[in-house]
Amino acid sequence: MAANANLAKGIQEAAFNADIAQKVYDLRTAAKLTQKQLAERIGTQQSVISRIEDANYDGHSLTLLKRIADALSKNLRVEFLGTTTKKKSGGRKSPSRVGSR
Repeated sequence: MAANANLAKGIQEAAFNADIAQKVYDLRTAAKLTQKQLAERIGTQQSVISRIEDANYDGHSLTLLKRIADALSKNLRVEFLGTTTKKKSGGRKSPSRVGSR
């Protein structure tokens, strides 16, 4: 059971890192910027942008992501999402009838 939970957590973290990498890449390329040009806009090195765009990188900082967003004229939004759980069926509700005769 613990192995499955660890595997699920690892998959979730990998997906999270890949999502950030892809979003930064997509925004940068849509702005027609090279990694070096984006790095210059935010006062860092090209290698930092390369790491951020690497799906295996897990050292993202909100400060750096905010600087990237600002440089690309975007807003950065962070959300905390709950896990999905199946709801117990409490019986079927009848649909409301609006405007029926």
